[in-house]
Amino acid sequence: MDCHIFLSTLQSLQTNLNQKLTICSKLCFAIGGAPKEVTSSASAFFLQIYLLDVAQINPFQASLVLFIGRVWGAVTDPVIGFLITKSSWTKIGRLMPWILGCTPFLVVSYFCLWFVPPFINGRFVWYLVFYCLYQTLINCFHVSYSALTMFISTDQKERDSATAYRMTVEVMGTLLGAAVQGQIVASAHTQKHCSPHNMSKEVYLIAAGVIGAVFLLCTLVMFLGVKEKLPPSAASPVTLFGTRCSTPSAPIDCAAYLISFRIKFLKCFTHHLLRLVTLQVSALFSIPFWQWFLKRFGKKTAAFCGITWIMPFSMMLVFIPNLVVAYIVAVSSGLSIAASLLLPWSMLPDVVDDFRLTNSSSKGHEAIFYSFYVFFVKLAAGITLGVSTLCLQFAGYETRGCSQPPPVVYTLKLLIGAAPIAFIVTGLMILVLYPINEDLRWDRPLGPSCRSAYNL
Repeated sequence: MDCHIFLSTLQSLQTNLNQKLTICSKLCFAIGGAPKEVTSSASAFFLQIYLLDVAQINPFQASLVLFIGRVWGAVTDPVIGFLITKSSWTKIGRLMPWILGCTPFLVVSYFCLWFVPPFINGRFVWYLVFYCLYQTLINCFHVSYSALTMFISTDQKERDSATAYRMTVEVMGTLLGAAVQGQIVASAHTQKHCSPHNMSKEVYLIAAGVIGAVFLLCTLVMFLGVKEKLPPSAASPVTLFGTRCSTPSAPIDCAAYLISFRIKFLKCFTHHLLRLVTLQVSALFSIPFWQWFLKRFGKKTAAFCGITWIMPFSMMLVFIPNLVVAYIVAVSSGLSIAASLLLPWSMLPDVVDDFRLTNSSSKGHEAIFYSFYVFFVKLAAGITLGVSTLCLQFAGYETRGCSQPPPVVYTLKLLIGAAPIAFIVTGLMILVLYPINEDLRWDRPLGPSCRSAYNL
């Protein structure tokens, strides 16, 4: 009994010694996540339209730009994570130099992505180069920023709270990017009779400039309000794949990969703008609930409850296809998507902590964990988009058709109902293998050596 009291006292002292994060610090950290979501949202909604209508490259070339750029972005994620682990610690940290160093070039590449060059024949190459460059730089920013979670505090509760702040601001950033870009470029698409020298090019450049300024401002706020803290020991060599195969990250990566299919399938077929906004707003207001839920019942339980929540509503949309049900599903999807966004990012720091304790000689590997997680999410997004498009094509989808043949309707029902549920069930079965529970998280701060010293 005395031993347990002594250990509890040590844990309390350890937590008190850790610098607590103020609300201001958490907000500054969360604001750093907004720029990536703002630019991603703007490009996701408007880049294809811009390439076709304003840049006036043919549809095949526009598809190649988007496809190659996304593949390039997914492939570079693990590479960037590995390069970050090889970088040295500086006065402002190891991750901050990557964030600050890539930001100016990222803004320039994003601006060039919305600039129409004076030549015509080389426009495909222009947009392909700058889209790949943008994907590379945004990966440098995002991997560094997401891995920064491990260096803002050693207290698990503080990191979880900061992650909840971050997810809330990122959802707001998604809405902000679409709203800002949409409001600025709306005039370019409302004119019925446009001359070749209309304001389309100018308004897209203005939108890019505004979003670029938001990117710089948010990055500056994050830099001034967040301090990257030195880890307990210096970094030692890390292999690119070694850390991923020897930790609980394998189940969480596989589960996240499969569950991401469900998220992407739902978003793929939520085309109506108002329903999409309803989904995002529902997710925004659901994040605080899931943060409370994971504190009360544990992360693994929260993940199971949140992810399975959408299953009956998905089937409801298949069997009762009307407008009211569509909005009910949008609200319910937002609640489930909030859990899918928050829980994996909250569980990933626990995986890194577990690896730190079981592999004390290997340090500086945080970016690899985060980069591989981002890679799997992007891979799921790309495969979902491709598979859904191919399924509709094989079913006989008619472009701009007022009505679709029965096979297309049946295929849509499978993609909206059966496919997401299949991936949810498979992902949750893999998530069962995730070994870190709340008891282990409570004991873990003392480390394996301390636990063995007290015969725990």
